Amino acid sequence: VRAALYMATLSAVRCEPAMKARYRQLRDRGKPAKVALVACMRKLLTIVNARRRDELRAERAADDHPAAPRRPLASSRHGQ
Repeated sequence: VRAALYMATLSAVRCEPAMKARYRQLRDRGKPAKVALVACMRKLLTIVNARRRDELRAERAADDHPAAPRRPLASSRHGQ
């Protein structure tokens, strides 16, 4: 898991504006590159966990409130 999170964070620090700004802010404060990267890894992990939590809540809400019941299909009157 750590290797995947590390690679995802490297990509996010280079391409994602919010994560790039967070990394730059930490580096500007004098944090070493690895420390700043690990802090961004933690931030990314909390974002992923929060999104998953929200997805699970949405799924549970959908299960609690099923869609309107469907009407049965009209019977076919072939041959009459």
